[in-house]
Amino acid sequence: MRFYKAFYESEMCKQMLAATNFFRVDDLLVQIYNSEVEIAQDVAEIAQEHLQQVLKEQDTAAVLLATGNSQLKFLDALIALGGVDWSRIILFHLDEYLGITADHSASFRRYLRERVEKRVEPKKFHYIEGDILQPVAECDRYTKLLQAQPIDLCCLGVGENGHLAFNDPAVANFQDPYAVKLVKLDTVNRQQQVRTGHFANLETVPQYAFTVTISTICSAKKILCLAPEKRKANVVKQMLEGAISTDCPASILRQQSQATLFLDVNSASLLS
Repeated sequence: MRFYKAFYESEMCKQMLAATNFFRVDDLLVQIYNSEVEIAQDVAEIAQEHLQQVLKEQDTAAVLLATGNSQLKFLDALIALGGVDWSRIILFHLDEYLGITADHSASFRRYLRERVEKRVEPKKFHYIEGDILQPVAECDRYTKLLQAQPIDLCCLGVGENGHLAFNDPAVANFQDPYAVKLVKLDTVNRQQQVRTGHFANLETVPQYAFTVTISTICSAKKILCLAPEKRKANVVKQMLEGAISTDCPASILRQQSQATLFLDVNSASLLS
């Protein structure tokens, strides 16, 4: 059953102070802000507080990071905020193109190495080796690393076709038996990479990529999903008001009580 519920529990008030509106769609908490800058700052504070609490209870914390324009301001805000003992943080990332070298301008490894690793010096950053000669073996290697300890925090965005990481509608599986897999990217996804400036044209976008699966994403103890900008309005409406289906992979977050979706007024503009 799909419905919106007003959500006023006192223990969540601090998290929602900057939000102009908040509600639940099934199990998913949704928060709406006036701007992307407000989202970035609030999510940074939520992530900081969560990691601080995790590190009080255990020696290290494992974090899955996304790339893309939705993450830039948030990552900058989290690093600038301080207060996280990065020497105890083990980092992973959600996806990487097959055949892309680590120094390619569109490489997610390069994105995260320059924007995160070099700035915070984590205990370890485990990268998916996109240019590996044996991609199936790489899936197995990365799976073992991810399964070495539970994922304490997953930060991600939503693609224009509803994908999470590179789990496009045609390849998404809510009960995926794999933790990491090699997938063929659909045309909508590849065109998005061109529009957001990662590639010059569609022909230069790789057709295949590695992705952490939806079942692995949903295993994270806390999920923070950022989806600002007007271009995300259609998929946000489908995600929250349509069926929970692989037609819109991000809709699975509605079954994750540990997840929060952060929107700005532009991406939320088509919601009923």
